[in-house]
Amino acid sequence: MDVSVILPVVNETYSLRETVETIDRTSKKYIKEYLIVICKFTTKESLEVIAKLEIDFPGLITIHKQVKPYLGGALREAFDLAKASHIILMASDLETDPNLVEQLIVEEIQCPTGIITTSRWIQGGSFKGYSKLKLIFNWIFQKSISILYSSKLTDMTYAFRIMPTDLVQKIRWEELRHPFLLETLIKPIRLNISTKEIPANWQARSEGESQNTFIRTFAYLKIAIKVRFQSTRSMLK
Repeated sequence: MDVSVILPVVNETYSLRETVETIDRTSKKYIKEYLIVICKFTTKESLEVIAKLEIDFPGLITIHKQVKPYLGGALREAFDLAKASHIILMASDLETDPNLVEQLIVEEIQCPTGIITTSRWIQGGSFKGYSKLKLIFNWIFQKSISILYSSKLTDMTYAFRIMPTDLVQKIRWEELRHPFLLETLIKPIRLNISTKEIPANWQARSEGESQNTFIRTFAYLKIAIKVRFQSTRSMLK
């Protein structure tokens, strides 16, 4: 097993470097590439960090400038470009703990055709820097989606997970914005792909601004309902 770590970058600098350095320190033997996706809004400071990473990690940094818009567009293009047997979907702002990458990989080795994802809601997981109101809405939403899909998963929108590359490359993806993060889990669920959660500790990013907003989270409902009643055949390319 080898891994393409997908890292979309807009305004991350030291957090991007810490993410790569932590993964290199804990999981180097598994990493085939760090697939860094940039866009027209990626800051000069972020590009400078990426250029330095190319020097410090020769042969491991792949840079792609996205064509499709928004986060979903960036990740969809990265899926098609990934060279390893598996991809890891995560953030470059430390809201996804890079220390967990090794555990994700080890768990995936036990079930290489399935998905290992993370949850902030199960025992051992946590939120830090989340408002009480957002926490309540998040819990209600996660519970509603798990009921809708008859799933035991507790955190379907937290897109920190490892997935087989051949799986993500054969699914027909639809979303371009942040609801794509939910789509990457609910379509495999409908396709009867095995899934397992491990606990994760979430902490609000300390640099830059999030590209997601609280109001946009309601857009997740549209894709959730659509996929629930969509034919599985139409989900595949």
